[in-house]
Amino acid sequence: MTIRVLIVDDEALLRMAFSTVLEAQPDMAPVGEAADGTEAVRLARELHPDVVLMDVRMPGTDGIEATRQIIAACPRSRVLILTTFDLDEYAFAGLRAGASGFLLKNTRPEELLTAIRNVAAGDAVVSPRITRLLLESFCPHIPDGSGSGRDDERLRRLTPREREVLIQVGRGLTNTEIAATLHLAEATVKSHLGRMLPKLGLRDRIQAAIFAYESRLIHPA
Repeated sequence: MTIRVLIVDDEALLRMAFSTVLEAQPDMAPVGEAADGTEAVRLARELHPDVVLMDVRMPGTDGIEATRQIIAACPRSRVLILTTFDLDEYAFAGLRAGASGFLLKNTRPEELLTAIRNVAAGDAVVSPRITRLLLESFCPHIPDGSGSGRDDERLRRLTPREREVLIQVGRGLTNTEIAATLHLAEATVKSHLGRMLPKLGLRDRIQAAIFAYESRLIHPA
């Protein structure tokens, strides 16, 4: 299967560099390029790419709003945020908007290609450690609401064990660490995650970690 990639960046040289790397791969194809968020949304609706490489800091419609619109219009498309700093508030906002991960713009080509393949396969591309750092760095921007997050109707869909797994995901633990903490087999943890995400209407463990904070199941240390 060929992974169809839409490249979004306001710098033409970067778009060309990404395109060159992708064209050299037998399982990937750049299907379009956009210089701003508005054009990215239009092309995503037209082309339905598997993966969108999304710059966030662009004039006009930025990458965050473009990500939100693309996820809403093309639920099968996955978005990879491109950022300059690993603890960038834009990266955090992009994850909240529905992106499946983020990459540094200076990442090595082989890491970029691996990330695209992982995201196309449905995985998230942010390590649990970085997920936790992002959440704890930018949790002041998460609305506190009335403190009733624990009454979110979606939480009531979870079994007690699934709720425990969700809490550990929010704390930034890997599947192996969750298994050790809850005295479960790693395969069992994966099964709980597989059942939990659809119940919550979430795409991946990054979204689950954000939900754990927004629902006030856990608080930053």
